[in-house]
Amino acid sequence: MLLWPLLLVLAPVGVQSDWLSIDMPHHAYEGDEVVVRCSGKNNNDIRRLMYYKDGSQISIYQSASSYTISNAEISNSGSYYCMVHIRHAIFASVTEKSSSIQLTVQELFPAPELTVRPSEPTEGKPVNLSCDTQLPLDRSRTALHFFFFRNGHTLMGWKSSKFWISEVWKEDSGYYRCEAMTASPSVLKQSQQSYIHVQRIPVSQVSMDTQPPGGQAFDGEMLVLVCSVTEGTGDTTFSWHREDTKESLGMKTQRSHTAELEIPVIRESDTGGYYCTADNSHGPVQSEAVSITVRIPVSQPLLTFSAPGALAFIGDVVELHCEDRRASPPISYWFYLENIILGNTSVPFGGGASFNLSLTAEHSGNYFCEADNGHGAQHSEVVALNVAVRTYPPSKIRLRNGPHRCEGRVEMEKEGRWGTVCDDGWDMKDVAVVCWELGCGAAKHTPAGMLYAPVAEEAQPVFIQVVLCNGTEEALGECEQVETFDCGHDEDAGAVCESE
Repeated sequence: MLLWPLLLVLAPVGVQSDWLSIDMPHHAYEGDEVVVRCSGKNNNDIRRLMYYKDGSQISIYQSASSYTISNAEISNSGSYYCMVHIRHAIFASVTEKSSSIQLTVQELFPAPELTVRPSEPTEGKPVNLSCDTQLPLDRSRTALHFFFFRNGHTLMGWKSSKFWISEVWKEDSGYYRCEAMTASPSVLKQSQQSYIHVQRIPVSQVSMDTQPPGGQAFDGEMLVLVCSVTEGTGDTTFSWHREDTKESLGMKTQRSHTAELEIPVIRESDTGGYYCTADNSHGPVQSEAVSITVRIPVSQPLLTFSAPGALAFIGDVVELHCEDRRASPPISYWFYLENIILGNTSVPFGGGASFNLSLTAEHSGNYFCEADNGHGAQHSEVVALNVAVRTYPPSKIRLRNGPHRCEGRVEMEKEGRWGTVCDDGWDMKDVAVVCWELGCGAAKHTPAGMLYAPVAEEAQPVFIQVVLCNGTEEALGECEQVETFDCGHDEDAGAVCESE
């Protein structure tokens, strides 16, 4: 049993001969498959096959077989040869050695270099990453895949060596690297890490606006406060405040240059100054204060007439008054008769508005007014007015000896007799009643009665010493009176009216 190993030991040492040959390439690239093949004149005689690199055994086979480097590396470069034990006799063998072949494994491509443009990006701006390497000319068609990483996490893997990030933010700062890899994937190389610091631009030029615009709002409706910045990147915290109390009304954090705060229901008590602040981690920046006025919208205005009732007479002057006491000025008022505009006016400081109308028969009808302070017009209730023709009872008074019936000495009838009126205290109010009773229009003068000759006869009585009219009576007989006690016809009263 020990004879065969002994014969092997005693066998002649192998020498380089033509019996054994080695076949392999002299050059290869990283990732290539390299096949080293040894063969003899009769492979069936091979009892043991050994492959060597730089003098060190790398593989052993019991029969003829090739040695394969499936994924060549630079370290596989070296001098390769093989040795075999071949059957020489029944109990002996001979060792044969091949010639040596030098294998050089070349770099397929160098480690990529990561390029960042711009090198110091700012928030909200694009960034281009480039993973740059170079293939040899004879392998220029080798397909490479590229991968980009941030802090060890994959951002993208693709056939392109370029990676475009449309927007970067502060939180995108970190360590970046890239990898280039053959499609097999047999060769993979990575770049050095590069730290990318994304710069944040501080907020500036903070301003506040309102919706509705101009700081004008109506009680009970929504008000929107709009806070804006001209510059600033990243997440910005917006806050809104009342100027007088510094009270915080609300806060929002978002990535934008504008933020809105809705106040669902604004009240008149909310009138005042407001401002906002913006902060993107560089400290808050405050806007100028905006004065907000909360106005009371018009509701239903009230229409009234100067006439004491719903009946007026042709020739009367009636004052129409329209007013909304709560609405905020300025207020515009319109006056209507049966949907026809009679007139309009604007009240800049609040209160109501009036419109005077000299009545004719056509002015009978339904009246209403309209008020508007910019929030939509509102109508009053309809008020009816009837314009009648004034009828005069048989006159108990007359003007004597004047140029026409509406001028002369004042005389009145009592119990079928005509007498005069003393001019003690006689004034324009008394004349106005006389003119009204006679249908002679407005009062003009209070002349002495003796101017209208001939003077009254001595036997004609003086009925009234003093008349105390307030000017609104329908007839002289309705005025307060003081009966005569010492008045003669030289003190008779006269009257001049507007009409003739």
